[in-house]
Parts: sequence; structure tokens; C-alpha cells
Amino acid sequence: MNISDLYQIYLAHSQIITDTRKIKEGNLFFALRGENFDANSFAETALEKGAAFAVIDNLIYKKDERYILVNDTLIALQELAKYHREQLKIPVIGLTGSNGKTTTKELINSVLSQKFKTLATTGNLNNHIGVPLTLLEIDASHEIAIIEMGANHQKEIEMLCEICQPNYGLITNIGKAHLEGFGGVEGIKKGKGELFDFLEKHSGTAFINKDSDVLTKMVQQRNLASKIYYGKSHDNDVSGELISNQPYLEIKWKHKDKENHQVLSQLTGTYNFENILAAIAIALNFGLSPDEINKGIKNYQPQNNRSQITKTIKNTVVCDFYNANPSSMLVAIENINQLKADKKILILGDMYELGDETELEHLNIITKAFSYPFNEIIFIGDYFYKQKQDLKNVVFFESTRKATDYLKEKNLSDALVLVKGSRGMKLESLMEFL
Repeated sequence: MNISDLYQIYLAHSQIITDTRKIKEGNLFFALRGENFDANSFAETALEKGAAFAVIDNLIYKKDERYILVNDTLIALQELAKYHREQLKIPVIGLTGSNGKTTTKELINSVLSQKFKTLATTGNLNNHIGVPLTLLEIDASHEIAIIEMGANHQKEIEMLCEICQPNYGLITNIGKAHLEGFGGVEGIKKGKGELFDFLEKHSGTAFINKDSDVLTKMVQQRNLASKIYYGKSHDNDVSGELISNQPYLEIKWKHKDKENHQVLSQLTGTYNFENILAAIAIALNFGLSPDEINKGIKNYQPQNNRSQITKTIKNTVVCDFYNANPSSMLVAIENINQLKADKKILILGDMYELGDETELEHLNIITKAFSYPFNEIIFIGDYFYKQKQDLKNVVFFESTRKATDYLKEKNLSDALVLVKGSRGMKLESLMEFL
């Protein structure tokens, strides 16, 4: 079946489902293959549960006209999303970066939704499957889409841009994330820069953090038709100043030579200063008033374990354990050092996908963390444990389970605690004992 015919079916059954456990009456089921399963075998179940059609790529599972046979279900999903995008007249904002993508996306959405009906990436749907699924959720009522794009190797952002075709783009930063897949920092620049390449080719608008020498140089290497700069300097289109971070960020900002505005956010971490400025710059571009912008910033409350402050019965915990890489780990440690508290504790878990840099980067984190006067530092995971040293007020555990046993007995209280590590470390299990 060709894409235009499949699109007509999609228009009548626009709820796309890839998990038979979530099937509802009239859904369009895509049988996507996984590493350990062939979802074609679930097509019949999907139809029995009420799906209108099942898109499959294995002829032996086709039993009647409700089974739509394509060459490859994943490619069909991506092509359908691209075709849908081509029918849309609304602006699409694409963003990527090593750190801060999700927080920035949520800030942008919180601000723009003060004036427009927006659709933004939910959860971690920012890859070759998630981006198409997000695009296919856009309907005639939406006025702006905000699409987060993640990547762990080169050419991935290029592919996602071809699908979502952003008119506007933002790279939050270039850091040491997915070093293994990208082949080092230069590979990260090239991979993330594919968003700028797309905007250059299609005369899109780029929002650029001028405080980043790396991003500024990447822009200078391209002939972008439209550029909007934000940063600390007053010569930017949008400039800002950090007023306070104790523990929430309060910033002063202004648009070009206009008057100053001030807003208190619900985010911690000086590294979120630039993410807030990015959201302000985008909002101004779409005509929001300063009051609308400040309301959107003020109302955004992180609930995704990214820079999220949680007050437990015993402690104040900075929950930043959705993911981690050397760049985000360093700024999180620096932020805790700057916050005011009588007792500060770090709980840091392994960082994944660092390839040949794994040993060095974990050693760097140990050295950096120990250079600050924290009351205690707890390192968790095989990578950190291999770098185990006899340091004052520092303990190492091979696993999260062993750290859990330690925390049960320790009974920490009255402390400011940073919990950060890669998603696979499952550090959320420690919260019960904090």
C-alpha cells in the first residue's frame, strides 16, 4: 500500500498504537519489530481487541483486508509521519542537544501554551519511533508543535529533521553525551549540527546561545538565513542575568533595548539559566507578552526527575537521575556546591555510553566531587567502583542494591542530597531511604 492510501486510513483512525496492551476501539496498530520479538505476531490480538487495522510487514500474518501489508512497518510509520507533516501549515520547533533538551522543551511548551494550542514531545518519545508517533498526534486544532530530537550517532538528527521538517531550531549545548556512538566530541558537534544544516538548507530560523563558543562557531560555519541570539551580553536579541539560585533560579531578562523583567522559576541549577532564556527568546519570536512569558516560566514545575527538588520527611533531595553524562554531572555537582545548606551529600551513579572515555570520565568526576567540601559522597556502579580510592567521607558501592542497604542503616537526615546517574542505574529506588 502506498503512503497516500495509508494516510487516508490514518485520517479515519488517527490514534496510532504500537503496544497491544494499550489498544482501544478504532486504533491503527503498527507491528514494529523489536530486538527480541516480531510484533507481526501480535497483529491478530490487536484486531481482536478493537483495532480497526493492523499494519504488518510479514505476509504470513495477513488474514483479511484489515491487515495492511507494507515492506517495512517502521519505514511506513516514518513515511506516514513525514507525509502528515507535509500537510500541516503550523510552525514546528525542533530541538536537540547533549543536555537540557527535555527541560527546555517543557519550558518552551509551558510558555507558548499561554497563547497557543501546542503539542510537544511527551516522555522520551524523541527517537526514530517517538518522533513519528509525536507528529502523528498533531491534529487540526494544534497551532505550534515542539519536537524534541535525541540521537546517539551521526545522521540520526538528519533523519529526524527530514521527518519533522522544523521551521525553527535550537541546539541546547554540545557536551560529552553518547561519546561511544558519536565517536567523540567532534562527532557530537557534527551530529547535533545536522539540525543547523537542515535549517540552512530550508531557510529556517535558529535560536543560538551566544554564551557558548562552540555553538557560535558552529553557526559561523553555516549560512543560516535567520538567527536569533540569547545570552548574558546585552548585544543579544534576548539577554539575561542570574539573580539567585537558592535553591530556585530567579532571573532578570529583557528583549533588545526594552525594559527589564524578572521571574522566579521552580527550577534549580545555574545550567537551567540558558534553558529559560531559550524559552523566552522563542516566546518573544511568537509574539507573547512579557507577562505571558513570565507566567509560563513561573508555572513550569519539573516532574521528570530532571533538576527536580523533592522535600522528603528527612531531607531535601535534588532528583536529577533521569540520565547523566560527564557534562551534566559536572554542572550538577557545581550547582549543589553553590546552594546553601549545612549538610550536603552527593549520591552519584555510573554514566553509560562513554566508550573508550569511560574510565577517564568517571575518574574526573571523582576528582571533581572530592575537590568540594561535601559532607559525604556515595559513588555507585561498576565504573565508579573500578576507580575506588581511600578518600575521606567517600564510599563506593558496586551496585544500587548495595547502596540501598547502606542507606537503610545510615538513616540520613537534615541534608541537601544530589542524586544523579544514568537511567539504567535505577537510582529512584534510593528515594525511599532519603
